[in-house]
Amino acid sequence: MKLDGFGIMVKDMAVMVRFYRDVLGFEIKEDEDTTNVYLEKDGTLFLLYRRSDFEKMTHRGFNYADGINGHYEIALSVENFAAVDDMYNNLLTKGVVPVMSPTTEPWGQRTCYIADPEGNLLEIGSFIK
Repeated sequence: MKLDGFGIMVKDMAVMVRFYRDVLGFEIKEDEDTTNVYLEKDGTLFLLYRRSDFEKMTHRGFNYADGINGHYEIALSVENFAAVDDMYNNLLTKGVVPVMSPTTEPWGQRTCYIADPEGNLLEIGSFIK
């Protein structure tokens, strides 16, 4: 098996598409009003599934976390430590929810965390000073 990408279940497709496309720069692969939306970032497929449509398709309900949640993270890398700080500060000007400001961790990574509009965690980091 080969990992092609990953997907997340979303409540508000339009809001989430605008965040990942317009704020983070993911490339959209189809119309944003479909049941699921394919986006791509640096060769990785990223899918957004509308919760209600996925439940209808699978004929079952699911539990979802509300608010900022720690079920997983989406990790994004930038070229160096300064870029971590720049990206974090740039995203804050766009109204992104901060979770952890840029910090250099003991293992040598400069990292920060933000949340998407539905509370999923995104890490932005670099190991290059």
